[in-house]
Amino acid sequence: VRIWAIADLHLPGGQAKPMDVFGDHWRDHAAVIERSWRDQIAADDLVLLPGDISWAMHIQDAMADLAWIDALPGRKVMCKGNHDYWWSSKGKVRAVLPPSISVVDCDALLVDDVVLCGTRGWAVPGDRDFNKTTDLRIYERELNRLDRALAGAQVLAEGTRPIIVLLHFPPFRDKEPTEFARRIAAAGAQSCVYGHLHQADQWANATTGVVEGVHYYLTACDALQFTPIQLDRGVY
Repeated sequence: VRIWAIADLHLPGGQAKPMDVFGDHWRDHAAVIERSWRDQIAADDLVLLPGDISWAMHIQDAMADLAWIDALPGRKVMCKGNHDYWWSSKGKVRAVLPPSISVVDCDALLVDDVVLCGTRGWAVPGDRDFNKTTDLRIYERELNRLDRALAGAQVLAEGTRPIIVLLHFPPFRDKEPTEFARRIAAAGAQSCVYGHLHQADQWANATTGVVEGVHYYLTACDALQFTPIQLDRGVY
């Protein structure tokens, strides 16, 4: 199986939400993604979408965006991002998903012979904007959710299948592994895809490649020039 990833689609969610307010490179970004997606990805490929799927506030407003993703080639697996306000609970989301889309939400699933698991992640202590009053509880909850996802993945992997982690927030801070990265490595995952970073200086400082046996991929769509990236067959 060929595996691809692209995060931060930021589809409009039924709103007039032009993304070029964040720079001219975002102009008509969904059309650019669709062209590059169709050029590369086949029907039986697997595409990982680690968060910030839609600007929709309610699930019914995300349906058009989910249908847009469903119409593209491949089987898709998504995790939640910090802007996915429409994603209220995985049960409600799974109840309305189109046929080609699955989600991981502090749990794991098996696709072909690859185990996928994930959660959103969060800002970490030491981040400039980390507020102990508001962020610490969410940070600790997301670590617990990652633990549950990894535990489920290890059961499905049975010691032989590769584990790929979807995480929206980067699991490194200034090139140093956060607790998220430490737990991903300890669980024996092969790869981790993440997004969330949207500035050139952040991309330059982002951790990619193999660290402690895990291959990390920055997959924010603008970092990839709106073109899905293929995961290295040799490490998953």
